[in-house]
Amino acid sequence: MNAEPEILFDRHGVAGVVTLNRPRALNALTHGMVQALARQLAAWQDDPSVKRVVVRAAGERAFCAGGDIRALHDLGRAGRHDEALRFWADEYRLNAMIKRYSKPYIALIDGMVMGGGVGISVHGTYRIAGDKFVFAMPEVGIGFFPDVGATWFLPRMPAETGTFCALTGERLKAADAIGFGIATHRVGSTRFPAVYEALGADDPVDDILASFAEPLEPGPLMARVGAIEYLFAGDTFDAIMARLDEVSAAFGQERGFAAATEATILAKSPTSLKVTLAQLRRGKALTFEDCMRLEYRIVSRMVHGHDFYEGVRAVIIDKDNQPAWQPARLRDVSDAAVDAYFAPLEAELEL
Repeated sequence: MNAEPEILFDRHGVAGVVTLNRPRALNALTHGMVQALARQLAAWQDDPSVKRVVVRAAGERAFCAGGDIRALHDLGRAGRHDEALRFWADEYRLNAMIKRYSKPYIALIDGMVMGGGVGISVHGTYRIAGDKFVFAMPEVGIGFFPDVGATWFLPRMPAETGTFCALTGERLKAADAIGFGIATHRVGSTRFPAVYEALGADDPVDDILASFAEPLEPGPLMARVGAIEYLFAGDTFDAIMARLDEVSAAFGQERGFAAATEATILAKSPTSLKVTLAQLRRGKALTFEDCMRLEYRIVSRMVHGHDFYEGVRAVIIDKDNQPAWQPARLRDVSDAAVDAYFAPLEAELEL
């Protein structure tokens, strides 16, 4: 008996339809899925009968909870670093393809969208958030870094909210995601089938989505934008931690928020935290393509490091949530060690 395909392609009227089809694995992206999606998008790009692309997911829990991190961990542990890097290279090329795709690209997201799932949705034209929508870039918690184009989109979120999301792994629901530009429309889950049906007709996508979009009250983090901007405006980790310490020790209304945020950050990989902050500050001034090349430089070093494998062990494999980071303290991660992640490669990522 043949296994179900991991990714399905179909036509619905004028729409090319992608269905992520690994619901038991929260639709985590495999290398085969990345390659198949890139091939299909290229074919639809040249097909005049396809006016738009719609991406959806099987199951009710997740749109896509990221890349298949366990598989990448296992490749690295086995010394097959080049094979793991081929996945990331192809994934980053796919992100770039979606970013410059000339046809409307619509992601219907009703469930978790994290890591690699963000990479195949946020760079498209429209991101529709359902009732179960949850966004996060939690990579620093597994000794990795926010990739799949996060170097581009996180610094361009308003008022340092992208830095906050990157360093804490905070989860955003629909209201905050729309306020911060991660999602473009909010539609109730029960109306997703009707949205999908309407997208098959040759009507303007803007008009279709506007007819379904629902107003939302501001999300809880929207009320804290001023505090987030103040706390995360520094270009060094010392500056950010000093602001968190300052506000945590004060008697203002954001004291508890700052203290909880600081505790969350300090549980993450010190190396990942410092590399991520440096990555986002560099990303502010880079083109999208240069952001993707920068990410490939970082991952080419992290795949040979310690914390990624230790983080995956602690969070995903053993689930003891007790990672032993190396180094274990922020002050022991030197500027020179951080800079080494950004040094040019002999063979840079080709896009």
